[in-house]
Amino acid sequence: MLAEQRQSLIAAMVNQRGSLSITELQRKLKVSRETIRRDVMLLADRNVLRKTYGGALSLEISELERKEPELAVREVSNAEAKRAIGRRAAELVPDGATVILSSGSTPQSVAEALLARQGLTVYSNSLVVCATLANRNKNRVFVLGGEIQANNNSTLGHDAVSVLSNYHADFAFVGAGAVSPDGWVMDYTRDEAELHRLMLRSVRTAAIVADYSKFNRHAPIRVANFEKITHLITDRRPDGPLAQALAALPLDVLITDGRPQ
Repeated sequence: MLAEQRQSLIAAMVNQRGSLSITELQRKLKVSRETIRRDVMLLADRNVLRKTYGGALSLEISELERKEPELAVREVSNAEAKRAIGRRAAELVPDGATVILSSGSTPQSVAEALLARQGLTVYSNSLVVCATLANRNKNRVFVLGGEIQANNNSTLGHDAVSVLSNYHADFAFVGAGAVSPDGWVMDYTRDEAELHRLMLRSVRTAAIVADYSKFNRHAPIRVANFEKITHLITDRRPDGPLAQALAALPLDVLITDGRPQ
C-alpha cells in the first residue's frame, strides 16, 4: 500500500471512530508503529487530524466534546433520569455484594440507591461515592488512591489503577463520557479510560450507566474491554445507528422501567 493511500485510510478511520490509538491503527493496517507515528504526525501537520499522546483525534469532534463539563453541571443535568438509572442498577445488587463504582454523576446516583443495601464492599475513585456509602449499613468502602481531580471530586492516575488491579468484584457500574454511534464507550482523558477499562475487566457483571444525552456523541478516547460489558443501563431506548450497533453485541440494554430491551 502506498503511503498516500495509507494516510487517507488513517484519516478516514479516525474520523469514523472519533479517536484511535497507534496500536489500533497498527493492528488494522499491519505496518510498524514507527510508520503509523510518522503518518499521524504528517496528517497532524496538514491539519487533517489532531495528534494525541499515543493516538489521533478527529478534528470533526467539536471543542465541547473534547472537554467534559464539571461535575457540578452534570449533577443537575437530567437529574431525575440519572436517579432512575441508579435505582435500576441497584436492583441488580444483593446485600453483601462487592461493587466497583466509577466517578461521575450517574454512578453517584447508583451509590445513593445502594443505601438500601446491607454489608456491601465498595471500591471507587469517587470521593462523593465513598462518602455516600461509608459508615452505613455495615459497608466496607475503599478509596482508589491517586491524584485528586478537583473538578470531578475523584482520583485518577497510576496509583488508582495500581490499587484497583489488586481487587475483583461482583459488579461494576461505570459512567461514560459519550457513547458513539457505532457503540463505543468513550472518555475525555486517557487516565479515565484506563481506569474504566480495568473496572470493566475486574468483575463478573460489568454495567455502563449513562443517560440518553450521552448517546450518538464522541469523546476523545475509546474505552477498551468493551466486550466485557454485560449491561447498558439507561433512561431511553437507543435509536438509529447506535441501536443497530448495540443489537449486534452480547449485552442487555436495561431501560429504567426495568424491562430488558
